[in-house]
Amino acid sequence: MPLDFRIALAAVSLATGLACGRSSASSHALSADTAFASMQQRGKMAMGVDQTTSTHMFDASPDGGRIELRRDDPTDTLGIAQIRAHLKLIQHAFQAGDFSTPQFVHMQTMPGTAEMARKRDVIEYRYNDLPRGGEVVMKTRDADALAAIHEFMGAQRSGHHASGAGTP
Repeated sequence: MPLDFRIALAAVSLATGLACGRSSASSHALSADTAFASMQQRGKMAMGVDQTTSTHMFDASPDGGRIELRRDDPTDTLGIAQIRAHLKLIQHAFQAGDFSTPQFVHMQTMPGTAEMARKRDVIEYRYNDLPRGGEVVMKTRDADALAAIHEFMGAQRSGHHASGAGTP
């Protein structure tokens, strides 16, 4: 799905959510819940599977980081195949310095991605199949690229309410 179309869909989703806003203290919590639910919906559009029935992990490592995504249901072979296809596309996009998918999902430029795009030639991106999904492993020897990867992993953990190892 082209990025412009995904952004338009997200804008409609956001506008709909804002039109239903409230002014009480509980509206802040509702807004946060609505924002997270909207992010999950955009993630479903980008990934092709429901993120609430999948498990994300975003690990920082001494030489880079790792994005892991697995389907919760081991019998969902179509969902597993979709995750693997999505992560292979992510690996190629990131290697090319294209971080438009996480930008679309989070509706913001993700921390670390500008530096990761500038340093794409000193970051190795590798895709691996895992049971029920896959992973994208990032490795570098460049200190600035490493800091950017760690910043990106932290923002992803926070945004997705996901687990994973923090900065080593």
